Amino acid sequence: MFFLFSDSLVYTSRGMTADNQFKVHGQLPLYGMTIRESEDEWGLPHCFTLFGQRQSVVVAASCLSEMVKWMEDIRMAVDLVEQSNRPTDLLSTSQSDRKSPEEEEEEEEEELSASRSSLERQAAQRGNSTVHICWHRNTSVSMVDFSEAVENQLSGNLLRKFKNSNGWQKLWVVYTNFSMFFYKSHQDDYPLASLPLLGYSLTVPAETENIQKDYVFKLHFKSHVYYFRSESQYTFQRYLSVSNLSVCL
Repeated sequence: MFFLFSDSLVYTSRGMTADNQFKVHGQLPLYGMTIRESEDEWGLPHCFTLFGQRQSVVVAASCLSEMVKWMEDIRMAVDLVEQSNRPTDLLSTSQSDRKSPEEEEEEEEEELSASRSSLERQAAQRGNSTVHICWHRNTSVSMVDFSEAVENQLSGNLLRKFKNSNGWQKLWVVYTNFSMFFYKSHQDDYPLASLPLLGYSLTVPAETENIQKDYVFKLHFKSHVYYFRSESQYTFQRYLSVSNLSVCL
């Protein structure tokens, strides 16, 4: 799993531990990095090559939209880091300030260790975080996704129905941070349950599903299916709008 930071791209794998830690395998500095689509070269769908100053890495996304997200975000991050760290600043470093290859390698190992420790602490504290949802559902969250999610939050009453249930349950629903949180009422301090929407698909029920109600939308991921009914056209459109930020259309 890859994590894009302001100055580097860190790649990890899921650790086989009780607290769901991610193990850091390495990092690619963004300064001087270039990107090239490589589908024809490697015969692999949605793949591209990252050319760093020291090494090159070929990666593949799960779909075209994921590849576009990653390439756009990496290019944006590279532009920002190169604007803030101009080559003239690096070249103007005096001879006495320059580090030997051994010192640079030690510093890189220390930075990598710090990154690893930080990721492990976060994973230990939040086993059901957005990071772990992305891992389990093989999806990604871009910088634009995060920005839009912060700007679009919503709460209100919705009626929920499971795939094989007959009745509708009225709940107070809060949408935030790519998830829906369900409460019995707006006065409750803690939710009854939550539904992370990353990886879910959003549609309107087909006639064959026999919902026969107005203002209903459907969220589904593999065998998990949920129906939600709003009380007005306005609320229906608002939930469709904010949910679109998290789900696949």
